[in-house]
Amino acid sequence: MCRHLAYLGPPVSLAELMFDGANSLARQAWAPTMMRQGGTVNVDGFGVGWFPTVPAKPGAAGVVPAEPGAAGVVPAEPGAAETVPAKPGAAETARAKECAGETVAAEAGTAPVARPVDSPLRYRRTGPVWNDHGFAEIATVVRTGAAMAAVRSATVGMPISEEACAPFRHGPLLFSHNGVLPGWPGCATGLVEGLSPAALLTARATDSALLWVLLRARLDAGQAPADAVRDLVGEVGASVPGARLNLLLTDGVTVIATTWTHSLFVQHAPGRLVVASEPLDEDEGWAEVPDARLLVATRDGVEITPIHPISVPSRG
Repeated sequence: MCRHLAYLGPPVSLAELMFDGANSLARQAWAPTMMRQGGTVNVDGFGVGWFPTVPAKPGAAGVVPAEPGAAGVVPAEPGAAETVPAKPGAAETARAKECAGETVAAEAGTAPVARPVDSPLRYRRTGPVWNDHGFAEIATVVRTGAAMAAVRSATVGMPISEEACAPFRHGPLLFSHNGVLPGWPGCATGLVEGLSPAALLTARATDSALLWVLLRARLDAGQAPADAVRDLVGEVGASVPGARLNLLLTDGVTVIATTWTHSLFVQHAPGRLVVASEPLDEDEGWAEVPDARLLVATRDGVEITPIHPISVPSRG
């Protein structure tokens, strides 16, 4: 199985999210504590998606509030021709941070101006997260107020590739699946009825990718995200005995998560939210989400409701 997390809150570095803490996500890659017979390690890849901001257009006048996920600020002086680093000699650092998806700190006293990008950025690799030393360095300078990350334990017979690593992305959405569909791929026969050939081709031969395709089909049909996630888990859980279906979805503003056999914890404080397969540290405030639940949360609050199996009538 896998381990995953989602974060909403004040801007932090990717390193803080993935490497800090006594039970960080990186540690869970080699020493998870709550796999529940779903494997022993998570070394078949990892990924992180984050919601950055880019500088406002040159010449922007006035103050524009930063959107959720804003990682920094840029000057807002009328007629400004270019972004000026906060400290002399910091131009190279400023440009490097902009390339990483950040904005640049303005001179003291200027107002924050930022506009969100159209979709989150991602970094995915095969192999264990601790073996990617380049990412460890990048993670110290990339800051974000909204992110999703995962470490992967591939089910036997499924490919080891970047395309199979969460988070999956479509438009403003990031998605992760912690679990398995037993009996894959035969168990999925009844799930794919009604999907277009093009949709099936994007599944890339993994159960997680298929769940993402099925969820996107519901969203494209106009179903609300929380309802789509809940109903998908209810239907798949009823049709595939033994399925493990901990799903995670975010648009950078709301986090939607499910528990279906696997563990999930939430830590919430005013303006800050963390949802994770396991507590990331020994801090107080972590609450375990009961099994067969839907969690819908923002920076402002958390709502948890039951998920019930949904039997789909036979089409035969």
